Amino acid sequence: MTHWTRTALLLTLSATAVAATLTPAVTPVAHSRPAGRAAPALAWHPCEPAAAGRVPAAGQQCAELRVPLDYRDPGGRTVAVAVTRLRTDRPEARRGTLFVVPGGPGSSGVQRLAQKGEALRAATGGAYDLVSLDPRGVGGSVRASCGLPEADRHLVTLRSWPAPDGSITANAERSRRTAELCARNGGPVLRSFTTANEVRDLDRLRAVLGERKVSVWGSSYGSYVGAVYAQVHPGRVDRLVLDSTGDPDPGRVAHGWLANMAPGAAERFPDFAVWAADPAREAEGLRLARRPGDVRPLFLALARELDSRPRASDVPSTPLTGNLLRQALQNALYSDAAFAPLARLVKTAQDPQGRPALPPELAGPLPDADASMTVAAVCNDVRWPGPDSGYARRVAADRARYPLTAGMPVNISPCAYWTHDQEPRPTRISDDGPSNVLMIQSLRDPATPLAGALKMRAALGERARMVTVERGGHGMYLGNGNACGDRVVSDFLVTGERPARDTHCPD
Repeated sequence: MTHWTRTALLLTLSATAVAATLTPAVTPVAHSRPAGRAAPALAWHPCEPAAAGRVPAAGQQCAELRVPLDYRDPGGRTVAVAVTRLRTDRPEARRGTLFVVPGGPGSSGVQRLAQKGEALRAATGGAYDLVSLDPRGVGGSVRASCGLPEADRHLVTLRSWPAPDGSITANAERSRRTAELCARNGGPVLRSFTTANEVRDLDRLRAVLGERKVSVWGSSYGSYVGAVYAQVHPGRVDRLVLDSTGDPDPGRVAHGWLANMAPGAAERFPDFAVWAADPAREAEGLRLARRPGDVRPLFLALARELDSRPRASDVPSTPLTGNLLRQALQNALYSDAAFAPLARLVKTAQDPQGRPALPPELAGPLPDADASMTVAAVCNDVRWPGPDSGYARRVAADRARYPLTAGMPVNISPCAYWTHDQEPRPTRISDDGPSNVLMIQSLRDPATPLAGALKMRAALGERARMVTVERGGHGMYLGNGNACGDRVVSDFLVTGERPARDTHCPD
């Protein structure tokens, strides 16, 4: 899937000042594996490109971990979870294991390690064996399907975008149908796709690896998983990095994260507007306007035009609609690297003779298992407001305040109709635990905006320090961040030192 901290905590320090104020946060552990205890063997083998979604990192290995389907019945049915590792290339520098926890919900840990493993190993000087897993429902782990019709498996329908006139009648019907199909066909496997079970699976992996403690880098939704892991098992976490974080309030988990995407997109869009109005875009054929202030009305007008007159795209069965364009924007705001494809899409959609090329993630339906997991992972964790709780009113207000997202973030979803085997009880994150947490956060995050991240920071209290980065985008460490932010996180992972107080890294 994956919003937290407040301006009083932000101190603008230069990179030199950051380094000067570092203080130890946790006593280094030379070897975190208990002496004299042999690690139960996993059948490690080289990862296949298909599992990694790309060429695996050099030396990346994969294995299968068996875990209980239901931890209340540890002797009952087990299911498979795909795990992966990239061992240190400097054994003499090894201090332990670092869990890399992917976001989503729905992202693959095997793919995450293929994408980030080599850079992470270099940034930390080989201090860790890097380990990750595919959460249940993802990649090579146990899967389940709801039997969703193809029309309901597009990202633009899985996300509840209201009709052009703001009506949510079709969204409500689709949501009810999806919840009923998942209840009928998903079975106990689908119901096991929860944060609590991901935390349990991670701890099972820690035990199988023979580690007394692990360090954790969680990104987006993975930062919430990491925070819950440290709350449930405070004595088993060495160093914890929370990257791009959401509001941990049990009353806001999942549906509050989605709602925060509306202000997040509004805060992030000016970065795209400045880029799209830059004269440098002229030679690229991607300049959308002469002034940054003209880009937003241009985009909104084009989306309204496509609401009434969709354009034929390069995918015959999928015309470019206003909501497809809005979803393309939502995706593109995660990274500056996506600005050029978005501008190209806008330019082509403006041309009466153009045939817009849809981004791959919007060009067709998701596989049933992927779509089902995407729904279940956010519905299982918490009870959402029911279908009669005023969704139409909230959508109308949100559309007026945040037209770029047109009411989608607060709209009705299958979770409003979801059935639970037992009452879900999200873990409350608190300041009870060791002071070994470092948060890193963009100032303009479209998915987990700063306002939500500040709430995680407040919940953690003296357990945490936070570094904000003068950038927009989602996922800061070794991603959209800057050299200062990357250095603070890497130093913390390697030495255990972190800023003495909350810190800001300039661009």
